[in-house]
Amino acid sequence: MKLLRELGIITISVSLGLGVGAIITAATGHSVPAVFRELVLGAFSDIFRFANTLMRATPVLFTSLSFLIAFRAGLFNIGAEGQLLMGGFFAAWAGFAFSLPPVIHVVVCLLFGAAVGGLWGFIPGWLRAYRGANEFVTTMMLSYVALYLTRWFVSPGGPFHGGRMAARTVRIDATAELPRMITGTQLSWGIVVGFVVVLVVWYFLFRTPRGYEMRAVGLRATAAEYGGVNIARTQVLALAIAGVLAGLGGASETLGNHRAFVEGFSPGYGWDGIAGGLIARAHPIGAIFAALLMGALRAGGAGVDRAGVAPRDLVEVLQGLVILFVVAPELIRYLSRLWNRRRAHGRAQP
Repeated sequence: MKLLRELGIITISVSLGLGVGAIITAATGHSVPAVFRELVLGAFSDIFRFANTLMRATPVLFTSLSFLIAFRAGLFNIGAEGQLLMGGFFAAWAGFAFSLPPVIHVVVCLLFGAAVGGLWGFIPGWLRAYRGANEFVTTMMLSYVALYLTRWFVSPGGPFHGGRMAARTVRIDATAELPRMITGTQLSWGIVVGFVVVLVVWYFLFRTPRGYEMRAVGLRATAAEYGGVNIARTQVLALAIAGVLAGLGGASETLGNHRAFVEGFSPGYGWDGIAGGLIARAHPIGAIFAALLMGALRAGGAGVDRAGVAPRDLVEVLQGLVILFVVAPELIRYLSRLWNRRRAHGRAQP
């Protein structure tokens, strides 16, 4: 019953978002049927466009998992963008810095991306647990550090510039590339890695003691502490794992899509992950459908722009409305729980 209720809420939310989008589209003088037709065709009309949708959904799947695992521990990780960038860069670095056999090279690159992404999550986790620093601020600030650091790495004159006018590294070795799944598309086996990671995260959260502790801290930290859970350790672990997941998303992009680290390769996948995690209701399996929705909106929006039936700005408004209406109920519930928790904590103080 709970699943059906959540599906009903999401369906109604998407419909409301599209309905408001249709009103805006008509008010600006564009054809509503044409815009919505191209939005659907751009994402699902043939195998190549559907592959493009899955390709765009892959990094969002990782960043959605990154957000939701921290969310389960009562933390708000908004630094997945920086963790994604750092993971992507160091996976690419391992891709051209080492000479290894094919499968081993890919695994090493993924591990490098996961490790550096995990470090980028561990730092705000430690600051939150042992210094009381707000993870909103620290994760966001570290995202800016990652953005400008990787930009300097690959800019002309930077230490890892690929020798071209574009801000990018050299191409990774062929042994480090994630193979393409469909010839003529950029969809790589990164999507399969994402599905495997979904199962691992689900098992960790719902079938292991550490996952139980993480969920307990997220539901009621005080009660979890009375039950013997080390809250500080759990918070550090949650944000470190969140960084690992986002770092894997960046690694899958550089190894499977671009075959190098390219400045600006992410159009905001880390921010999409916040919406994806909330759309998924913080459940790993739901993250698959949330990422597919986000990927379809991006791919369909590009189709609308290519067809010339509406400008890109209007398409982005439509995308934003759908995300807003879907995310709003869960975000309001979260803020309400946070407010009630802080009020209860305030009353408990002497």
